[in-house]
Amino acid sequence: MSSATQSQINMTVGWGLLERVMMSTVFTVPCCVFLFINGTMLFTLRSKSVFRETSRYILLYNLLFADTVLLVHGQLMYILAASRATLTYPVCGVLIMLANLTTVISPLTLLVMSLERCVAVCYPLKHATIVTIRNTEVAIIVVWTFSALNIFTRVLLLLNFRFEELQSLQMKRFCGGDIMLLNQMSELYDKCFTYCLFLSTGVTVSCSYMGVILVARSACTDKASKARNTLLLHLVQLGLSLSSTVYSPMLIALSKVLDRKILLPLQNVFYVCLIIFPRCLSSLIYGVRDQTIRPVLLYNLCFQRKCSLCLSHPDKY
Repeated sequence: MSSATQSQINMTVGWGLLERVMMSTVFTVPCCVFLFINGTMLFTLRSKSVFRETSRYILLYNLLFADTVLLVHGQLMYILAASRATLTYPVCGVLIMLANLTTVISPLTLLVMSLERCVAVCYPLKHATIVTIRNTEVAIIVVWTFSALNIFTRVLLLLNFRFEELQSLQMKRFCGGDIMLLNQMSELYDKCFTYCLFLSTGVTVSCSYMGVILVARSACTDKASKARNTLLLHLVQLGLSLSSTVYSPMLIALSKVLDRKILLPLQNVFYVCLIIFPRCLSSLIYGVRDQTIRPVLLYNLCFQRKCSLCLSHPDKY
């Protein structure tokens, strides 16, 4: 997210005040809309006991929380860069590490959610025993611990950099993820970790999807079909999350072959579709498809007022 924001700003630094305000509005409005939807979804998932006591909804809350933090972080970084404010290396490092922490949590949570759906369909008699609230909490702790270990490793690699050789800790460039890759080892670790993370999660979700397909063909149950569609959507989410990692290199490559007037509209579309939209995809998927969440979510989106399009009986919620 931060690296993508850096690419956005690098192409707008030379713009005048009016252009910067217009571009900031284009990026800020969708982000604020998605933040509102995500925030309402988070509130919804904590408003009813059925959501707080069901494993899949607990995992969904964890996924939404990580995506929402990334949305807030990305918007904060964009505002700082658009205002041409530079940070110190320690402050930038903390912000980047926060982004790295939550970036890892999203695909790992999708992995756990996919395994939960696979168990529910392939081993329905053992689902209640395997997928318990306690086991779900343990899985979430493992996800956060693994993400924290990644951050710890990155910090250790940063300590090898000789900060005492810097004339000042004040950064001369805008804060971004690529800026904090201060040595070759950090850059190599970042690439290897990202590739291994998405490869392992992609293989796991794909295997879960294939298992559910086999069961769906033999059983032909509605539950199996829904689980198959859910896992397919998880694969799409993983693909979009992966696409965000190639956003900056893609823009750099396109800038060498396309005219600026053509590149800027493409840049805006890519930023919203590849960076902002995937962070709200979970809310849209579950908010529309899940029959338990949808009426409560729509009721909350209507600010808990009677809305004929949301609920026929709002007093139930």
